[in-house]
Amino acid sequence: MSQRILLPQLTFDNEFFWKSGEDGKLRIQECRACSALIHPPQPICRYCRSHDMGVREVSGRAVLSAFTVNERFAIPGLKPPYVIAQVAIEEDPRVRLTTNIIGEDPSGTFDGAGLEIGQIVEVFFQQYEDVWLPLFKPVSPVEHGALPVDEIAPTDFAKHVRPMLTRKKFEDSAAITGIGASKMGRRLMVPPLSLTIEACEAAVADAGLTLDDIDGMSTYPSMDAVGMGEGGVTVLEGALGIKPTWINGGMDTFGPGGSVIAAVMAVATGMAKHVLCFRTLWEATYQALAKEGKVSPPGGPRSNSYQLPFGAMSAAHTLALNAQRHFHRYGTTRETLGWIALNQRANAALNPTAIYRDPMTMEDYLSARMITTPFGLYDCDVPCDGAVAVVVSAVDAAADLAKPPVRIEAVGTQIIERTDWDQTTLTHEPQVLGQAAHLWTRTNLRPADVDVAQLYDGFTFNCLSWLEALGFCGIGEAKDFLDGGTNIARDGVIPVNTHGGQLSHGRTHGMGLIHEAVTQLRGEAGERQVPNAKVAVASSGGLTPSGVMLLRSDS
Repeated sequence: MSQRILLPQLTFDNEFFWKSGEDGKLRIQECRACSALIHPPQPICRYCRSHDMGVREVSGRAVLSAFTVNERFAIPGLKPPYVIAQVAIEEDPRVRLTTNIIGEDPSGTFDGAGLEIGQIVEVFFQQYEDVWLPLFKPVSPVEHGALPVDEIAPTDFAKHVRPMLTRKKFEDSAAITGIGASKMGRRLMVPPLSLTIEACEAAVADAGLTLDDIDGMSTYPSMDAVGMGEGGVTVLEGALGIKPTWINGGMDTFGPGGSVIAAVMAVATGMAKHVLCFRTLWEATYQALAKEGKVSPPGGPRSNSYQLPFGAMSAAHTLALNAQRHFHRYGTTRETLGWIALNQRANAALNPTAIYRDPMTMEDYLSARMITTPFGLYDCDVPCDGAVAVVVSAVDAAADLAKPPVRIEAVGTQIIERTDWDQTTLTHEPQVLGQAAHLWTRTNLRPADVDVAQLYDGFTFNCLSWLEALGFCGIGEAKDFLDGGTNIARDGVIPVNTHGGQLSHGRTHGMGLIHEAVTQLRGEAGERQVPNAKVAVASSGGLTPSGVMLLRSDS
């Protein structure tokens, strides 16, 4: 059998799992105090907080919780189509493993024909070097089992939100005073730092400031890898010589828009007066350079991930599993997602900076090549080159600047769901339901008061999850709410992603959504302007910790 390109890194705490197949027995970490199974392995039990951890041999039977047929991605030793699945362990369904489902002939390809959510599957080990990957195949004759239940029901997330600690909100201390964007496009073939500087200079000028006025800098994710950034605060400061009193960067924050939320907190605490927030992507150029052999991807032949060894290399795979469960539970269809893609394309047609502006029909959407079921090409956002910048200022300084300030009404940041990609929420994008519930506890405004919604749409299903989480329609009601696309159109109940979103405008990881929200609240959106827009919601991220902001005009 050909060698897979990426195998798990063996460590002190996971070796028992990845070597289980040596004797054909699946082993999962357990808490000896409460008998709960724990995965991935941890030094403490998340349920009873005991440190008395051990290992239990389990039956190897599981319930097929969700699956997606990967059609797009290929790695040596694992060529499409192949099935990426989530299975719930029979002894404790709270433990879910990412794996591959294989057919009767383990050496051949398997396109998932005949698979059903709820089927019983059993482990089958395949050895690669010193690792035994736990794969699963359907039990024959076919049996069905009970599906795992939500750790928190989608309708119950608000019950877990912590109340505000003070009556005074930090959000009231700051406003967005400037926005800027670089040129955007496919494979611009320019240094990413030049895009960052272009966007930052535009944002500072838009605020009526100079770079010498900037005393804070904030970004996400503060890296320069695989086309995901220019190198962060240190690289930009080295180029501009700003000498900030406060800086922020990193991926453990409230999604890509977390840089703006952190900036508001810095202003509220008096650490800075004008904070420059920025986000740069140059994925399109990076991918072109990688094909030419001019850049090398980071990493090596081993990974600490529990998903990558099974070919789950994209957020598309993770979200596809959640989407399939939403389909299964609520009757959602590909057409449901299609109305989101069509809406974003229609809005992009009115935006001269959007990458994809050609008209699209439902037939175009449904006939596009599959990426990983249920996602086709137009369910996925557009890798591009571009940068977006935002200036956050103290409110006492904002009134004297060039443009009317946009106020921050409330933020939603609380982590309620598990952050492990395959152990968390079953039916929605993880890290959406909790943050959305948190947002509404910090304001007297309600979904009906929102005039425009700029919702993270790295994939169509992200956007659907935010619509339900924020209460624009009920949990599980997106199929009816989105039918026909009229409710989310510019003249609908809640206009969504009025600039084209990431699906058609380009992947700017949430900062482009904030840029558009401010543009709408200022009344500067031209042909795509929503009349009398006074309140906007802008979300960013998911899967990893995310954040959401409620913005309002100051007029």
